[in-house]
Amino acid sequence: MQNDTPPDDTTSDINIETWRKKFLEERDRRLRADGEHQYIKAAGSFARYLEEDPYASESVQRSPIVDEVEVVIIGGGFSGIMAGAYLRKAGIDDFRILETASDFGGSWYWNRYPGAQCDIEGYIYLPLLEETGYVPKVKYPFAGEIFQHCQRVGTHFNLYENACFQTKVNGLNWDESLKRWIVRTNRDDAIKARFVILSVGVGGKAKLPGIPGIEDFEGVSFHSSHWDYDYTGGEPNAERWDASDEGDGGTPKLDKLGDKTVAVIGTGASAIQCIPYLARDAKQVYVFQRTPNMVSERGGNPKTDPKWAETLKPGWQKERRENFEDIVTGKPLEKDLVDDCWTHMLKKSKAMIMKPGLNTEEMKLAAEIGDIKLVQDVHKEVESIVRDKEVAEALKPWFRPGCKRPGYNDEYLAAFNRPNLELVDVSDSKGVEKITQTGVVADGKEYQVDCIVFATGFEIAITDFKSFIGFDIVGRNSQSLYEHWGNGIRSLHGYGAHGFPNWFYIGFSQNGFGFNQGYMLDEQVRHVTYIIDQVRKRGATVAEVSREAEEKWDATVREMSRTNTEFLEACTPGFYNNEGQSRGGIASQAYSAGVRAFNDILEQWRNDDKLEGLDLS
Repeated sequence: MQNDTPPDDTTSDINIETWRKKFLEERDRRLRADGEHQYIKAAGSFARYLEEDPYASESVQRSPIVDEVEVVIIGGGFSGIMAGAYLRKAGIDDFRILETASDFGGSWYWNRYPGAQCDIEGYIYLPLLEETGYVPKVKYPFAGEIFQHCQRVGTHFNLYENACFQTKVNGLNWDESLKRWIVRTNRDDAIKARFVILSVGVGGKAKLPGIPGIEDFEGVSFHSSHWDYDYTGGEPNAERWDASDEGDGGTPKLDKLGDKTVAVIGTGASAIQCIPYLARDAKQVYVFQRTPNMVSERGGNPKTDPKWAETLKPGWQKERRENFEDIVTGKPLEKDLVDDCWTHMLKKSKAMIMKPGLNTEEMKLAAEIGDIKLVQDVHKEVESIVRDKEVAEALKPWFRPGCKRPGYNDEYLAAFNRPNLELVDVSDSKGVEKITQTGVVADGKEYQVDCIVFATGFEIAITDFKSFIGFDIVGRNSQSLYEHWGNGIRSLHGYGAHGFPNWFYIGFSQNGFGFNQGYMLDEQVRHVTYIIDQVRKRGATVAEVSREAEEKWDATVREMSRTNTEFLEACTPGFYNNEGQSRGGIASQAYSAGVRAFNDILEQWRNDDKLEGLDLS
């Protein structure tokens, strides 16, 4: 334990320099020179961690497809099914959805580990609720309900008849003579498409830690996104989970772990959710932690009041989403529709900088003080829940809230009071030292285990776009997209690039970045399908981002991101700052004014009715 811990007292004067020093010391303890390269791809001898589908009931058998469609949608997650739905609503039925999994869902097809659920309110997160007439059963739905809703969207909009599952795209090439994209797959398909929407998500490809000896382990190991229920017991499609010993009567048990010792490597969002269930049901659990997450109790997961659901009026989801975004970005509103841990925390944080008369530097200082007070609050909460003082100290985060996505969970911290759950702090060695045939080594000690769960996160598109996408995208003049983006993403509003006509990307790329990814993706998809519809209605064959428009928007985003650089450099390593590199992480590539401001730009662009920045031919 460090001896220079700042005073944890919200009533005392805050010594900014002491806190800054502590934050930097804790960052440096975890900062690695290899950055993102500390992880390895789930490929080659590690392909089983990613390619095996534990949920597929059967293997799809079909002949190669050689035909032409108006639109190919690559990916069947949230953005893919929304793209199909909005195309259908626009009267465009000639499209095909190509998806590697065996059903719709994207991240929610794969991430069905015990306790998996959305960490923000489902009423604002899940797609197309009004269109399908569905209201989630609880405020924060679990993975089973979310996956079933994706299936509901697929059925409601007849997307299954347009879908090719268990199909992986191998290449995407623009044919200038045909003015069409040629899409090739692992099933020898050769599909011509006028438009392509790349909707492969923002972080759905599992990554593994490059720990020496990872291949030597002779027990069972898997990534949290490909949970082995055959080994652990349990139910992947459960709509409710409860980590208490009593449960709620319908909570699945990991009933095959009673005599097993399990290691969990990682303490991010997935680990926070699955660890309480492992601790409840396994003989012994070791949690290997490099960086403690900022975890607070969420305050329950109330069931949806059917009377409230009956009162919802048209436009309710958009209104609720925008209300949430306004509050979390500091806009003073009388009504907080979501009214939960997220809005409470962010209103408290933003209140510090909304005082009248502050100049820019004073606002920055006020924001810093507000963040420190939030960290103090989290520290006090950890101390009040975790009985072992040494464990509580190790679970305290030492970074500002904007450095990592906060974690809200009612069961995670309390799980460390169980006698069979041991926290192993690996911050000084910057991670686990090695893996042996029988266990995990940390600080020179081997922990023998039967099973290792890698809760080590996902590849993020913008840090290594080529690896994340997994196939080449070749536009005009035989130029690869990865060459075009060799020095960073360049786009118009994040969705298109010069030299790649009729090609649209949905994800984290020079657009608004916020906590509610469901809302963020929805607005992007609406915009892209609007463009496709307008190009068709205006009688054009091709729409391409102009070089001038690309350069102008790129300059806008880069100029705005400069204000984030100093903040990100002081952050603990993570995907927000590209593992401590500050540039190349998600936060450095975003339109920093936020999702609402970005969506306003898109709306004004559509209202102008000029398709400005696109060359039509």
